[in-house]
Amino acid sequence: MTSKEFEIRFRELYLPLGMYALRLVGDADVAEDLEQDAFMKAWMYMENGGRIDNFSAFMYRTVRNVCLSYLREKHDTLDESCIPDVGEEEIDTSVRDARIWKAIDVLPEKCREVFLMSKRDGLSNDEIAEELGISVKTVKNQMTKAFSRLREALSDGHKPFFLPFL
Repeated sequence: MTSKEFEIRFRELYLPLGMYALRLVGDADVAEDLEQDAFMKAWMYMENGGRIDNFSAFMYRTVRNVCLSYLREKHDTLDESCIPDVGEEEIDTSVRDARIWKAIDVLPEKCREVFLMSKRDGLSNDEIAEELGISVKTVKNQMTKAFSRLREALSDGHKPFFLPFL
């Protein structure tokens, strides 16, 4: 794999692998550091002559192993059976989460802010309105706009997309 091919795969997998690591360790900053460590390990492996047939599977396995090492260091006792092996479900979930976050990132600024305050932070419409100094009706309008744009961005063709955890 050339450095250019590695860069392309890095860009493809960065957000999904980050979502996967985040689910394992529960801290976004730590997850990002561990993911970067995993990419460095992959690069060093290839630099030393290692061959990777399925780069995506290799990276998910490497991220899992790096996260397990981190969790072992952090916790004296770690029940590894609580951390599932990498399978299609884990990969599909991380890809889905990455698509959702990409769609949230391109929402208009105020719309994104209101949406995240509601869904990420768990604030009520009244609390959001008070904190941002806007009306509750504006909050509701921004939420409607956010859901509409997210459904549009996340739908595959004409199939409706459901945001079950939001």
